[in-house]
Amino acid sequence: MILQQLNRIRSLLIVAILVNGTAGAQLYPAKPVRMLVPFPPGGGTDYIARLLGRDLSEIWGQTVLIENRPGASMMIASEIVAKAPPDGYTIIMSSSNHTINPSLYSKIPYDTVKDFAAVTQVATSPFVLVTHPSLPVKSVKELIALARARKGQLTYASSGTGSVVHLGMEMFKSMAGVPMTHIPYKGSCQSMVDVIGGRVQLAITNSLTATPLVRTGKLRALDVTGAKRSNSFADLPTIAEAGVPGFELTSWYGVFTPTKTPMPIVRIINRDITDIMNTPEMKEKLTADAAEPPPA
Repeated sequence: MILQQLNRIRSLLIVAILVNGTAGAQLYPAKPVRMLVPFPPGGGTDYIARLLGRDLSEIWGQTVLIENRPGASMMIASEIVAKAPPDGYTIIMSSSNHTINPSLYSKIPYDTVKDFAAVTQVATSPFVLVTHPSLPVKSVKELIALARARKGQLTYASSGTGSVVHLGMEMFKSMAGVPMTHIPYKGSCQSMVDVIGGRVQLAITNSLTATPLVRTGKLRALDVTGAKRSNSFADLPTIAEAGVPGFELTSWYGVFTPTKTPMPIVRIINRDITDIMNTPEMKEKLTADAAEPPPA
């Protein structure tokens, strides 16, 4: 008898949860939505977030507020989202470092897997190996030869210690057998300012940041880092083709919410982002900057 009563109560609770979740989803969003970006303005993650936020605001009739919260290898912004109310009003545009951090840091103020609900992948992007135009190299083979001759005098910039581009350059150094000195910054935009100014000589940066700088002659592109050549840099070989066999480095961008966000709301965000990313306009914008939307 007691078990029957408990089962009945349990069934009623499940029905109530489902009904409330559906009702909440029908009203979502009823107020502005915060989209956190774990990097400073101007980088690839910020660029995609702002494009997406603009279109989501139009679809939802509610403002999507882009909030840049850089620092601690994305962990500042990620912690805010992990501990936010799970109601769909605080989301994050994340990237590859989200899954890299657990292997780099012994203490993370959240659980990378359990504290987040994955909404959707937004785009993927290769990186581009770029140099200041004054550096006397026009290929990876020439860069390797110069780095060996100068024995650690060449400097490379990254968007931060432990970032994908930092690890990518360290992988390049190891696979090519060349010494270089790392200069970390707090974001890709800041790092590119010093490469453009010649204060640092080279960097691996995401294609979204590199494309306009290469096209205007502010930087020289040597190679792309993906497994295949990029349509936006058709004349550039991959680093693997150019002399470092097996080298490959790409990044992904994706949206997450706190883990207990009701599934009907997660589905709404997923549906609307997917629709936006598969519009001809968005595909054209991404392709022009050597990024790729997810499969339709």
